[in-house]
Amino acid sequence: MTSRHGQVIGLRPEHRDEYLRLHAAVWPEVEATLRAAGIRDYTIYCHGDLLFAHYEYDGPDLAAALAAVAADPVTQQWWQLTDPCQERLPGTPEGQQWADLTEVWHLD
Repeated sequence: MTSRHGQVIGLRPEHRDEYLRLHAAVWPEVEATLRAAGIRDYTIYCHGDLLFAHYEYDGPDLAAALAAVAADPVTQQWWQLTDPCQERLPGTPEGQQWADLTEVWHLD
C-alpha cells in the first residue's frame, strides 16, 4: 500500500546557500537508505524561508521504516550537516525535525 506524506520546516536564511549546495548532490548512501526503507518520489521544495517535502511510502509500517532511516550512520552524518540549516516550526512535535502536514486534496 502506498501512502503520501507532506512535511514543512523553516530554512535558516544564513544557511540557505549551504542547504541548497548539499541538496544539489545528496549522498548516494542517503538515497539508498531511503529507497531501502520503501520511501520514493521524495521531493523538497523551497519557498522563501520554508522547505516543503513530499514523499510516498510503500510498505506496511512507516514508523519502522523511518526508524531504520534514523538508525543509519551515514544518514546521521548527513543530518549533522543539514539540521543546523533548518529551523523547527512552532507546533512541531517533540522528537520530530519536520512538521507533518495534513493532506487536503489529491488528484491522481
